[in-house]
Amino acid sequence: MLWLYNTLIVLATIAAMEIIAALAHKYIMHGWGWGWHLSHHEPRKGWFEVNDLYAVVFAVLSIVLIYLGSIGYWPLQWIGAGMTAYGLLYFMVHDGLVHQRWPFRYVPRRGYLKRLYMAHRLHHAVRGREGCVSFGFLYAPPVDKLQATLRQRHGRRRRRDAATGPQNEAAQPASREKPAR
Repeated sequence: MLWLYNTLIVLATIAAMEIIAALAHKYIMHGWGWGWHLSHHEPRKGWFEVNDLYAVVFAVLSIVLIYLGSIGYWPLQWIGAGMTAYGLLYFMVHDGLVHQRWPFRYVPRRGYLKRLYMAHRLHHAVRGREGCVSFGFLYAPPVDKLQATLRQRHGRRRRRDAATGPQNEAAQPASREKPAR
């Protein structure tokens, strides 16, 4: 019966990691941790980007949990295993499918993978760290809702610009995000 508990812990951890990762993405990576994450929102040069350090941090945490569980602190090894499984899914979906860091290209044409792909592309449609949508990695809100949110924010920004500055769009700065620290 212990195998059932362990399996449920792994599955629950995978689900919890999507929530934790989405919150970390929104409030840490697009907040005080923007210095590392900025590299992910710029064209990549080479195989790695500074943003990959976030994966290293989570990997070290999962290794520590697996180790602690293996020396008797149940269920930590199963939580660490769930984090590792989530990391593998993240690598396959986010790095491979969405950002094409695989040695081959595949762009989904329908179904949930297309929705996931499109949601993350919409996340990158905003230049900078503010005003982005869709912070999850394995869960994607409906694309039409994300597009409506972006249209609403863009319209609000245009109205604000019209009220405060030159009407010439070429005179407007390309990005209104706070400068990276």
